[in-house]
Amino acid sequence: MEKKKIAVPLVCHGHSRPVVDLFYSPVTPDGFFLISASKDSSPMLRNGETGDWIGTFQGHKGAVWSCCLDTNALRAASASADFSTKVWDALTGDELHSFEHKHIVRACAFSEDTHLLLTGGVEKILRIYDLNRPDAPPREVDKSPGSVRTVAWLHSDQTILSSCSDMGGVRLWDVRSGKIVQTLETKSSVTSAEVSQDGRYITTVDGSTVKFWDANHYGLVKSYDMSSTMESASLEPKYGNKFIAGGEDMWVHVFDFHTGNEIACNKGHHGPVHCVRFSPGGESYASGSEDGTIRIWQTGPLSHDASLDALSANESIERAMKVTADEVSSKIEDFHISDEGKSKEKEEAVE
Repeated sequence: MEKKKIAVPLVCHGHSRPVVDLFYSPVTPDGFFLISASKDSSPMLRNGETGDWIGTFQGHKGAVWSCCLDTNALRAASASADFSTKVWDALTGDELHSFEHKHIVRACAFSEDTHLLLTGGVEKILRIYDLNRPDAPPREVDKSPGSVRTVAWLHSDQTILSSCSDMGGVRLWDVRSGKIVQTLETKSSVTSAEVSQDGRYITTVDGSTVKFWDANHYGLVKSYDMSSTMESASLEPKYGNKFIAGGEDMWVHVFDFHTGNEIACNKGHHGPVHCVRFSPGGESYASGSEDGTIRIWQTGPLSHDASLDALSANESIERAMKVTADEVSSKIEDFHISDEGKSKEKEEAVE
């Protein structure tokens, strides 16, 4: 391990409490975006490549447990302990809809076609809201056996999956019939469930085990035991040859998908890692922690394409030193519109 280069992540400050969920948008004409959920009740939107803060969605009155962006990154959604799920305009930050629940909402997900929003939480009910008719009552899917922890869509919005915080397993529901069609059995509660970008795999974390399931036939493809309890894992989206995992040991681990061997171990967080996600092109990945920070790590070269070559620690330092005058001035302008805590101090320092 001594010979390996030390990874230097981009550190994103702004949240005042633990970061509990991260979500990358697909690549859009304007680039890709990263949204974060935190117990500070204020989801934040960032440039997915640079980590630069774009805006904060303000309106929740309790911890935000889950967040997501629609396929075009034009709308955001957040699920909160204030018994609501809110839908936001991701361009203006305005609240578009607030869907009231009867208990804490732990998870939300936009359908691939962006017309529907799926929610779940402590009520043990999966609800599907039609965003074209936001005033209509939601469709309630057959009662979940436990308190809902995660939700996701797959099979072109024909299937939904959910896991529970108080029991093991991932349940897959046929949207048309509203019935459970399959259960992926796990020993412990599944804290993270991700459908791969190509729709081939479901990546789950239960306790200290990361599992990969065939998303079409539901067979177990790989299962790897970790050295400590993990909370989140994500599969590299472009080649599917590596995955990341983070949890109680505060480190962000990179593993070979085919062998399970650890490739890298990134240290830097000062509290347990609650969520890890790969960017849509696989060139970087983000981690969110109990310490309130998001860290964006470069993956390393994916191909011979120079544009995809990730930065080594030295290169990133060189790049940081080559900040142009334009970038400095644009950053100063950003500080003027930023609501983040230390922006005024930064302004004064610049002036």
